[in-house]
Amino acid sequence: MYSLPEMRAANEAWWAGLARHFDRQGIENAPQTLGPAEPDRYHHWLSDELLFSQTCGFPLTHRLAGRVRLLGAPKYDAAGCDGASYRSLIIARSDVTASSLADIAPCRVAINGYDSQSGWNVLRPIAREFGGWDKMFAETIESGSHASSIDMVRTGQADVAAIDCVTHALFQDFQDERLAGTQVIARTASAPTLPYITGGSATDDDVARLKEGIAAAMADENLIDVRRQLRLTGFENLSLADYETRIEV
Repeated sequence: MYSLPEMRAANEAWWAGLARHFDRQGIENAPQTLGPAEPDRYHHWLSDELLFSQTCGFPLTHRLAGRVRLLGAPKYDAAGCDGASYRSLIIARSDVTASSLADIAPCRVAINGYDSQSGWNVLRPIAREFGGWDKMFAETIESGSHASSIDMVRTGQADVAAIDCVTHALFQDFQDERLAGTQVIARTASAPTLPYITGGSATDDDVARLKEGIAAAMADENLIDVRRQLRLTGFENLSLADYETRIEV
């Protein structure tokens, strides 16, 4: 889910490390290299051949519910993260004076998609407290990605957007110019980080082996630099209930 072009080499190295540890756990069908990204994420997530992937908390508890198996949650080093929890950063243009969404409502909001926890769903309870989505947001624009939402705020096509704090940190690392002219005006409630999953037909033994492989990769000293580049700090064995109780339905 975090795959800027500048991160390709690090993601490939991380996958090679994961595949090596999966192999040590007796997982025999782990590909040794990353293939091209699947344009249809749900086709990828729901494939009968899915071994390992990362999704968003909202799809996990909604469209993918009962159709994939949860492995756990990665931990990240980013402002807004706490253990295996993260939050969204609400951004506006740098020339806006505000300390909350209410200060500039009603406003135009860019969301990356209606299945996004960090870009859309996390804003729903805030809007409800204000009196409803339509009262807080004069216009909702579906941008298709966090990157596009940032661009829309920066160029004045939207007033605000909620950006996954890990995404925001990675843009600071690799594409800082994209954030120029924007500021963080508020932070949302937290939720479990984007979960690691495997296919719905995986056995309990498969799941256990994959979890052991992930934990081993997170502790592998040979992968320290790769994890640092990806801002990965660890792995937590969260349950589906951890997501269901903290994600707006």
